[in-house]
Amino acid sequence: MHGEYKMPGGKLVVADFDVRDGKLTRVRISGDFFLEPDSALTMIDVALEGLPADAGNTRHAAVVRAALGPNVRMYGVSPEAIAVAVQRALEPAA
Repeated sequence: MHGEYKMPGGKLVVADFDVRDGKLTRVRISGDFFLEPDSALTMIDVALEGLPADAGNTRHAAVVRAALGPNVRMYGVSPEAIAVAVQRALEPAA
């Protein structure tokens, strides 16, 4: 599954993953945003892995926020923007 979201005033966020047994698998978040440290991107992928696909934006964003903690700096992206990209990937094609 593939979803994209351009955050207002920010950057493009891309979510690619599969859904197996109702859970997110093979999660890969990417885009033209920046994170410090760089390892934070892997932390996001790991945090979303295995979450129920139907958990919703609020829970997906909360899980990303919790995984990153206060020492990660996000530039041009937010946990909410990541959750929107995930949700767009889950929506049926229009």
